[in-house]
Amino acid sequence: MGEQGLGIDPKIVENIAGEIKEVNRMGVEMGIVIGGGNIFRGLSASERGMDRVSADYMGMLATVINAMALQDFLERCDVFTRVLTAIKMEEVAEPFIRRRAIRHLEKGRIVIFAAGTGNPYFTTDTAASLRAVEIEADVILKGTKVDGVYDSDPKQNSDAKMFDELSYLEVVKRRLQVMDSTAVTLCMDNKVPIIVFNITKHGYLKRVIQGEKLGTKIVGA
Repeated sequence: MGEQGLGIDPKIVENIAGEIKEVNRMGVEMGIVIGGGNIFRGLSASERGMDRVSADYMGMLATVINAMALQDFLERCDVFTRVLTAIKMEEVAEPFIRRRAIRHLEKGRIVIFAAGTGNPYFTTDTAASLRAVEIEADVILKGTKVDGVYDSDPKQNSDAKMFDELSYLEVVKRRLQVMDSTAVTLCMDNKVPIIVFNITKHGYLKRVIQGEKLGTKIVGA
């Protein structure tokens, strides 16, 4: 949503699509999971009195809108893309089938996983962890607006300390706002490392994939 506070900022989507294109041209197989908070947040709505299940499904539909927007910008860059959704809606996207997703990746296509896990009460973070495990991903790269994981909110505390590396258990015990505990535990059980980095800085996605030490790495040790 950029700085506009709501909806989709075309400039932001264009920038992210450009970053992804660079990595795709390197031959890297990439699956993408997108949230929908710029359009609708299910948990926030439920806290304001809306039925939690209905709110969560609305949030999942918001992720599909974002996925379609990113697909459009990627295809303008001549990057072959497929949107796979956990909720069936064949008119706009393919249903998620694990083997189909892997085949798309093998063919060099960017795969965008939308609609979360297809179930209420599970976050987009959990969906990302689940899809990463299912496609046997080497790593989860979580793009954020900050440079990594801090011991407190860097926007509110100028003395906040950024971690270079953390263990899964440290993230859970310290209640660090990286991913929810279900997502972190799933990564821990399946030994999928997580790298949290700043997606808004030009070239950072490519540099992280090339092995440069940017952001915060979350691993088992």
